[in-house]
Amino acid sequence: MPPCRLGLKIFCIVMALGAAGASRAAGDAARGKPLAYTCLGCHGIEDYKNVYPTYSVPRLVGQQPDYIVAALKEYKSSDRSHGTMHAQAATLSDQDMEDIAAYMAGTPLKSIGSVIGTPPAKVAQLCVACHNKDGVAASGEYPSLSGQHADYLARTLEEYKRGDRKNAVMATFVTQLTATDIRQIADYYAQQKPALQTLERRSSLFSAKN
Repeated sequence: MPPCRLGLKIFCIVMALGAAGASRAAGDAARGKPLAYTCLGCHGIEDYKNVYPTYSVPRLVGQQPDYIVAALKEYKSSDRSHGTMHAQAATLSDQDMEDIAAYMAGTPLKSIGSVIGTPPAKVAQLCVACHNKDGVAASGEYPSLSGQHADYLARTLEEYKRGDRKNAVMATFVTQLTATDIRQIADYYAQQKPALQTLERRSSLFSAKN
């Protein structure tokens, strides 16, 4: 097996083992709605920006709920570096995370079997086994990237490269990426369809509880 394919296979196996874990209760979107009240302060506004450093807050509608749960657990454990997200996640139980993820994600994206543009070389080499060419996750353990903000995707790869997101496998993969590669990957996946969306809050923050 060529080294790149072997690396991809190992990557997917490790990620699946790390993310799947023991069986758990399914998320309850109805319970998650009021729990997600504070989440909508950032994730409920289209094109909302993280203040410093400045980059777009990710879209979550259509994302894999399992992946949102995994991300929240990483923020809680500080395997992802973000003060606000750590403070929010630290107050949540595992079931809270499940329920919030079910509400925020809604129905996960489904592939339409086509892509926009030509995948950059590094997408074909490193990304497709878990994220597919169109950015719709290959399984629930991996994030969908289709239609995500390009600056957020670029920021994510840079954080893995710096170690602000602690994942041994991703850290190995991003060492193969130049700044140009990161920009090309982010721009490519950002334009794919179907696209992740923002779960926009209602006219007032308090009405999100209703």
